[in-house]
Amino acid sequence: MRFGPVPLALAEGAILAHSVALPQGRLRKGCHLGPNELAALEAAGLTRVTVARLDPGDMHEDAAALAVARALVPDPDKAGLRLAPVGTGRVNLHAAAPGIAEVLADRVQALNAVDPMITLATVAPWQRLAEGEMAATVKIIAYAVPSTSVAKAAEAGAGALRLCPARLRTAVLVETQLSPRTRELGIQPIANRLAALGVALSAHLRCPHDTQALAATLTGLPPADLVLILTASATSDPQDVAPAAVRGAGGCIERFGMPVDPGNLLFLGRLGATPVIGLPGCVRSPALNGADWVLERVICGIPVTGADIAAMGVGGLLKEIPQRGRLREAK
Repeated sequence: MRFGPVPLALAEGAILAHSVALPQGRLRKGCHLGPNELAALEAAGLTRVTVARLDPGDMHEDAAALAVARALVPDPDKAGLRLAPVGTGRVNLHAAAPGIAEVLADRVQALNAVDPMITLATVAPWQRLAEGEMAATVKIIAYAVPSTSVAKAAEAGAGALRLCPARLRTAVLVETQLSPRTRELGIQPIANRLAALGVALSAHLRCPHDTQALAATLTGLPPADLVLILTASATSDPQDVAPAAVRGAGGCIERFGMPVDPGNLLFLGRLGATPVIGLPGCVRSPALNGADWVLERVICGIPVTGADIAAMGVGGLLKEIPQRGRLREAK
């Protein structure tokens, strides 16, 4: 592509590089200069104009952006994403439903390494998205790029993005209490987290903060896709009340603790085929914490292993929650 100022006599068919104010309005950058546009520029007293002129083998910015976006998401319905109409060298991709974004970072990086004029920006891997929220944007910076570069970028980024929609639909919350008179604290933020992914809190049960009492409650739960446990006292050991109660009810604990703060005191287990998450006390606040990362993946059917949780430590130092009883640093 050739870029720069040219006499008006050589500008026909080129792309206007910069918007030009005219007495009767404005010629916007990116428009193709035909006889009418050139006459308007001449009438305004201009003799030269800055343009972009495509060479053989160049691809217009809109065609290039669309080609890259279609390679990223060859089947939008299957990927759970919607491609917005192309314009000014940009195609935005939006979530078709609530879910979390799976981003293959190596493919995104490979695409962005092909040509600096071809760019892809995405949300962070596993970020939760509401329906209609933007997951990525493809932007061609120049007015045209070589078609060979577009082909290489499309190949490098093929299938790099998809939405993992919510798979679970109902959850039961079991809350332990130190006293029957204990006031309910912070349940609404939990319900809001579930609702953001279309999950209904179908039951909220309470029982004494005691291993046998909790195990009995877990044994008699109503049917649900997910079991959440929130204890009155922090779970500080794999043998503490809640993990022991899960095992006592016939379940298992797959992971205790996570390298994310706030959120260290989470545990993950199962009762039969039903996932169980022992929630840290920080879920009583709506602020982001480690439990969000595990909860969202489980709801969206993404396997979460001990190794997955261990890897969350990179980027796992989250914003402090002032309401916590024990802060990271004393003031």
